[in-house]
Amino acid sequence: MTDPLPPRPSFALAPPARVGMAVADVDTPALLLDLDAFEANLAAMTASLADTGIRLRPHAKSHKCPEIARRQIAAGAVGICCQKASEAEAFIQAGIGDVLVANEVVGDAKLRRLARLAGQATLSVCVDHADAVRDLEAAMAREGARVDVLVEVDVGASRCGVEAGPAVVTLARLVADAPHLRFAGLQGYQGSAQHVRSAGGRRDAIATAGRLLRECVDLLRSAGLDPRVVTGGGTGTYLNEATSGVYTEVQAGSYIFMDADYARNLDAAGKPFAAFRQSLFVLSTVMSRPTDRRAVVDVGLKAHSVDSGMPLVADVAGATYVNVSDEHGVLDLAGDRVSLGQKLRLIPGHCDPTVNLYDWLVCYRGERVEDVWPIAARGAFY
Repeated sequence: MTDPLPPRPSFALAPPARVGMAVADVDTPALLLDLDAFEANLAAMTASLADTGIRLRPHAKSHKCPEIARRQIAAGAVGICCQKASEAEAFIQAGIGDVLVANEVVGDAKLRRLARLAGQATLSVCVDHADAVRDLEAAMAREGARVDVLVEVDVGASRCGVEAGPAVVTLARLVADAPHLRFAGLQGYQGSAQHVRSAGGRRDAIATAGRLLRECVDLLRSAGLDPRVVTGGGTGTYLNEATSGVYTEVQAGSYIFMDADYARNLDAAGKPFAAFRQSLFVLSTVMSRPTDRRAVVDVGLKAHSVDSGMPLVADVAGATYVNVSDEHGVLDLAGDRVSLGQKLRLIPGHCDPTVNLYDWLVCYRGERVEDVWPIAARGAFY
């Protein structure tokens, strides 16, 4: 008998908005979702994959929100991805029934959590080392559970993954021979290709990934092992994977939101990538107007991530977010004037780590708040 998992904590703070209130009255900083743009992005992704025969398994690390996962599945996704065992727990407890932990899970506490979850949903996980396979098998055996396992292949990102070639077969055989593991296939995620600016550069990177995975698929089939699933891809390259002839599903996640960094990617015509609309914003308040040229907003490092650059100012022509500290963001005003107390929407530089800073997603349509969704997996990084 194992100890039960402790309950996830309830939200200590009330959301910054109420259904029906004006967006201009939402307390700040707040994470906003433009529902018209979000719904258009769901539809655009479904339409773009409709004729490919490729499944969509969106990466929920982008949003950490069960309500969004439910809407993605309703729009045709087969399930979701996440990165951590605790993240998977949050989604499974919310009723999401098919979850891939698209990452390696190492350590006794994490494996115990994963094994318990395997009895509650269709669960998959990645491995790239023989010791990890043995530890995963032991954890599943203790719980009397079984889990689908993908061998992760390094397809050029130089992060996790087995080197393409015979080592993939060796590891897959070890998985297939384990009584509580099911060999399901391969993961090949080329993360470093997602923000290559040129369409040609992204295409070439995924072509290389596809060749490596094709080699692995052929070797596995020759060894009598069936890789039913070949999964990977992101918002920047998902159509490259979908048309490669190798991948069976894609893991795009940021497409529902977009961000300032994805906006810098170019399409085949050399124009800004515009397949999806910007739907995610951080609402800020002008808290100081020290000079005619400078304004300060209440959104700093604790309210958005700057790992991919400063946010963009959506609502004021010529305004640039130029400096950041813990609680302050400094704007340089080259055009329109702004007033003390004015609300401004900012476009995050990187959506994923920005979302992880918030408990609530304030969903609006037009000028009114339509709903408020909990970001239930916020902080689930263990």
